[in-house]
Amino acid sequence: MRFAIGILVLAYLLGSIPFSWLIVKLRAGKDVRTVGSGNVGATNAMRAAGKAAGISALLLDIAKGVAAVLIARRLGSPPALVGAAAFFAMLGHCYPVWLKFQGGKGVATSAGAMGALAPPAMVLTLLVFLATVALKRYVSLGSIAAAGSFPLFVLATQRLGWEHRDPWLLVSAALIGLFIIWNHRSNLERIRQGIEPRIGERRAG
Repeated sequence: MRFAIGILVLAYLLGSIPFSWLIVKLRAGKDVRTVGSGNVGATNAMRAAGKAAGISALLLDIAKGVAAVLIARRLGSPPALVGAAAFFAMLGHCYPVWLKFQGGKGVATSAGAMGALAPPAMVLTLLVFLATVALKRYVSLGSIAAAGSFPLFVLATQRLGWEHRDPWLLVSAALIGLFIIWNHRSNLERIRQGIEPRIGERRAG
């Protein structure tokens, strides 16, 4: 029990490292939470401190998710605990203890974790994300489509023999996907109202 708690705490703390906040603070002297959407994520970091800051934040947020899964596996965690570590890394990003639990929406960190959990399914999910963004020009909608498709791709790749048939992997994929969709409910409402900014458009105000 102590081992499992330790893995989950470690995964949460890894996920909670606020790279977007740190990068924007160092490069621009701003609090990313006071810029644009107020989201502690790569897209808002780009708004606050430029493209290089956004890309750096994106890569580091992805790395948090990858690291949580790989460390859990390296320490001999059972599949259920590895999947839980992926989920807790995402929770850490969304609710970081260092920023009074005000974080991002977990897309990049969950992408890293999901990629480490199931690489073939994640490649297919990335294609869904890119296609959705290219067609609709909503990053948020691409994230929602990717989150919803990942569990389906995990199931498909398991049946095709591309992934080991691990029920806990599917459970973890479903929980992460549902959480990402739930975390984007305000974006869905703005899309419904026609006020969600598309790529290339400026946010009103």
